Amino acid sequence: MPETISATISPEGSLEILSQHEVNRLRDTSQTGLHELLRRCALAVLNSGSPIDDGLALLETYPDFDIEVLQQDRGVRLKLVNAPTDAFVDGRMIRGIREHLSSVLRDIVYVYNEIQTQARFDLSTAEGTTNAVFHILRKAGTLKPGLDPSLVVCWGGHSISREEYEYTKDVGYHLGLRDLDICTGCGPGAMKGPMKGANVAHAKQRRYPARYLGVSEPGIIAAEAPNPIVNELVVMPDIEKRLEAFVRLGHGIIVFPGGVGTAEEILYLLGILLHPDNTDMALPVVFSGPASAKEYFQRIDEFLVYTLGESVRDLYTIVVDDPVRVARLMHEKIAEVTEYRRARQDAFHFNWRLTIDRNFQEPFVPTHANMASLALNRDLPKHELAANLRRAFSGIVAGNVKEQGIRAIEAHGPFCLSAEPDLMARLDDLLSSFVAQGRMKLAGEYTPCYTLG
Repeated sequence: MPETISATISPEGSLEILSQHEVNRLRDTSQTGLHELLRRCALAVLNSGSPIDDGLALLETYPDFDIEVLQQDRGVRLKLVNAPTDAFVDGRMIRGIREHLSSVLRDIVYVYNEIQTQARFDLSTAEGTTNAVFHILRKAGTLKPGLDPSLVVCWGGHSISREEYEYTKDVGYHLGLRDLDICTGCGPGAMKGPMKGANVAHAKQRRYPARYLGVSEPGIIAAEAPNPIVNELVVMPDIEKRLEAFVRLGHGIIVFPGGVGTAEEILYLLGILLHPDNTDMALPVVFSGPASAKEYFQRIDEFLVYTLGESVRDLYTIVVDDPVRVARLMHEKIAEVTEYRRARQDAFHFNWRLTIDRNFQEPFVPTHANMASLALNRDLPKHELAANLRRAFSGIVAGNVKEQGIRAIEAHGPFCLSAEPDLMARLDDLLSSFVAQGRMKLAGEYTPCYTLG
């Protein structure tokens, strides 16, 4: 068993006072309570830096871990029992980890008490969902109206080679030298690399305060702890709102090599940009990796063209093995974004003009029935096919790393996906290439959580 420590700490930041109702929900161990959600997310945060990307394995490693919210006269304190010792130095919790833990607590309290239970947020509508995303980001202090566009969203795999990781650092470094900031999913791999590179460049350029924004959701947080460089952490209630937060916040997007989770993000992004209302939208997208990733992007490109049509290539630029060109291109394009929004009197801090179809907003629960019923054929409108492919990949991500998905696979076997024969063959080739390249999990032999038939 790993070494553990028990301690009582105060939250870091603005969350110091909670109502008795909020505290009771955080203590509630029933299905309607928030204790288990807080426990799983807190354990992952405290386990920052671990190579484990399996939420269930993490819980089994620390079965006796617990967290209790204590309501005291001077505010809230957190009682941790049998927590990972790596989160502490000489008995004191590392400050960055304490900040992340406080952010998780803040967002869980706000989402489940102010967003999901309030009639003013109609989450069944596009407007209500976007409004909820805006309010969560505002509550977290993430929206900064006084800043010019500079936020580059970086997507990519957590399970990548050392060469690919170093490449993401190089790109981040050259972005940082051009005074650009980083927003990622806040986990390891292609999410950590750009922040590390930018951190060095920002220090050289004396850029302060630099932004390293991590946007996640409970299922991902429970499997992938935020990397230590993240200085702004926001936890969205589900994958769909998390992805919407990225595209509303970001001024440009770079996609590094990854696996099925990265493919999910690509399909989400391109499906939105293919909407007729977004034909003139200024949102630069670059796919990039080292020379060894050339074939990877060729496979992605071929799959996208086959499923979404030749015109999809107008929405992204592929740059291989040239970090400087990526950074220069993004810097130039973000300057165009600035002029685009200024000309239309759009906000710099939140992209209100972007149209997001309900197919990309409605939460998808990856049950066996829902996965089996996905319509995957090229007769569908392009944005609908993109939405269903994204859902399929989302389910595979859940089966790979999320506790709920892993338990569902253990209980009922692999998810089954069905599609027209040619599309099924293309999908099989793509997913098989991810498995062969070790892009599904960080460690251990990969057992597919899906079948195609």
